[in-house]
Formats: sequence, structure tokens, C-alpha cells
Amino acid sequence: MAYSEYLVERVRKRLDKGGQVEERKMMGGMVFMVNDKMCVGVDIDKKTRQDRLMVRVGKLPYLELLAKQGSREMDFTGKVMRGFLFIDPDGFDAEEDLDFWIERALEFNELIR
Repeated sequence: MAYSEYLVERVRKRLDKGGQVEERKMMGGMVFMVNDKMCVGVDIDKKTRQDRLMVRVGKLPYLELLAKQGSREMDFTGKVMRGFLFIDPDGFDAEEDLDFWIERALEFNELIR
């Protein structure tokens, strides 16, 4: 398995508050689609073997959020995907930190059509 079931469950509980949520296995992990739009993903970083969160936050708050603890550019294919961030465990281990990232992803999700 290429992702943590424990982290998936933590994310699932936070996304269960509303909207249409669909879980899809893709890109070697679990991706949560909210209202038919990619929102949050969970996988394991192949280099570090640590759990990793992917959040879609959009381009406007990108640089500000990139400065947060545990946050880094998403370069899944070797090319940086602006608007998406990888969050390492030190950025989501605490419940309030995971809440923060899920809230940012849901805020952006509401903005896109």
C-alpha cells in the first residue's frame, strides 16, 4: 500500500462535513475529490518513505502557504505544479495543523467551478 490508512482516515473525518466527497486511488495514493474537483491527497514520499499530504490551494495564497512549516512545492512529475503543495509530517501531525491544511484546500475548492 502506497499510503497511510491512518492519515486517510484523519482526512476523511475532516471532509465528511459537507459537499460531495469521492475517494479515488491514483498517483500511487488516495485522492479526495470534493464536488468533483481534486482537493486533498495522501501518499508516501518515495525518497523519505514518510507520509505526505497533497493539498490544492490555488495560486493566490501559494507563496504565503509555501512558507508554512512542513510545506513544500509539489513536483510530482519533476515540474513544480503551482497551486498544489506537498505537506510533510511536521506540517500535519498535530490535529490543528491538519485542520489548517484541510480548511485551505476546502476554501479553494469552493472558489473553482
